[in-house]
Amino acid sequence: MVGGPAVGAASQAGPLSEQLADDQVRIVVHDRGRDLSGVVRPGESWAAAARRTCASVHAEPAPRDLSGAVKEFVVDHDERLAVRAMTRGDLPDVLRWRHTQHIRRWWAAEGEPTAEGLEQRYGPRIDGMSPTRMWIAEVNGRSVGFVQDYRIADYPDYALLGPDPDAIGVDYALAEEWSGRGLGPRVLWAWMTRTRHRFPDAATYFAAPDHRNAASLRMLAKAGFTAGLWFDEPQEDGTVDTVVGCSLDVARVLG
Repeated sequence: MVGGPAVGAASQAGPLSEQLADDQVRIVVHDRGRDLSGVVRPGESWAAAARRTCASVHAEPAPRDLSGAVKEFVVDHDERLAVRAMTRGDLPDVLRWRHTQHIRRWWAAEGEPTAEGLEQRYGPRIDGMSPTRMWIAEVNGRSVGFVQDYRIADYPDYALLGPDPDAIGVDYALAEEWSGRGLGPRVLWAWMTRTRHRFPDAATYFAAPDHRNAASLRMLAKAGFTAGLWFDEPQEDGTVDTVVGCSLDVARVLG
């Protein structure tokens, strides 16, 4: 972030209106080797500022790293990310992903993943018979992971633990072979932009990864989430995990 000079120095550094105020957020959009810079105007979301800054007619800017003072977006003309509703045809992929140590470690409380167990757990969600909805993340049409979301208020015991019972909760997992490529924040962004239309009145999105899951915490930060309080969350198997509550301000980030 660049701070503006004192009023007395304005004549030396250019018109005062051209200086960045201390509270203005700077945006950089990376687009085919170009670094396009801008600032967030009063009342403008980070997403809207990024769109205005790059004015791309080919692809929407998505986050590269929103955790720093400068909010970095990227316009990718080659990889298109999307989320779609999960179907039963996706369950073999989900089962394979759940068996990898990369994901298994963080989902161990749900027990050993089996085809029958996934059908029992995810079938009602796929059918719309549960407050939780399931989604598949895709890159250029290839399945790369899954996302689940829910109104936190629909789970009263969990709502007591979080800071905003009216928030939309989200959990996610990327396939091991697609991890470490910077796709995580963009997968979350694809989910967020879709969720913005599904829940237009939601002011907050909320995730609570295990405090030891540094990769997940970093992914959330890059997507615009802010880490908050740590709390103990009871698990299905009777254990208790210490998790970090991470919140995203929908109006500030998405608009």
